[in-house]
Amino acid sequence: MEKYKVILFDLDGTLSDSKMGITKSVQYALQKMGIDEPNIDKLECFIGPPLQVSFAEYYDFDEEKVQKAIDFYRERFKEKGMFENELYSNIPLLLKSLKEQQYTLVVATSKPTVFSEQILKYFHIDQYFELVVGSNLDGTRTAKTEIIQYILDKYNEYSLGDFIMIGDRKHDIIGANNTGIDSIGVTYGYGSFEELSDSHPTHIVNSIEEIKDILIASKVE
Repeated sequence: MEKYKVILFDLDGTLSDSKMGITKSVQYALQKMGIDEPNIDKLECFIGPPLQVSFAEYYDFDEEKVQKAIDFYRERFKEKGMFENELYSNIPLLLKSLKEQQYTLVVATSKPTVFSEQILKYFHIDQYFELVVGSNLDGTRTAKTEIIQYILDKYNEYSLGDFIMIGDRKHDIIGANNTGIDSIGVTYGYGSFEELSDSHPTHIVNSIEEIKDILIASKVE
């Protein structure tokens, strides 16, 4: 099996269950835009993809309305939304184990880098990651393909076979496929098995333990 060296982790739905903070912040933004959505379960589709994509796709907002909605979203998210969040169980143990195995760990998320760094510190897992790459607050570098490519360019001493992307939505897998690296789709997050399998990941797993099994097995020559 291939021996990976650099592991890319998505954040929302992969490292942490951020449903409450994201959906309530979307709900708040929609209210500010004159749309009442009492059921936050209907807003789970916002977990993972860039906000620019989701507001346009699900509410048919034009560019100006999208930016207004994102500004409203961030009002609430900065104050409380980012902390309405919890790590999936065994994530700290997984990260510790991978670090001890000499892997380089990187966060690759569509969430703005500045918020992502604060969340990792809040959960006391920032020390495991060598780099955190997210989107910019001005709305650039939101696509997962761009984010992964930025990381590949940073670690240009490695070959594509040294990288693997772990995420719960099709955007993670598509980004990995577009940049030529392997991927693990996780079903415990917010993407369905069908969504992930249709995107053709290298592996699909149902648990954090299975991630560990794949990556530790890849260390065996």
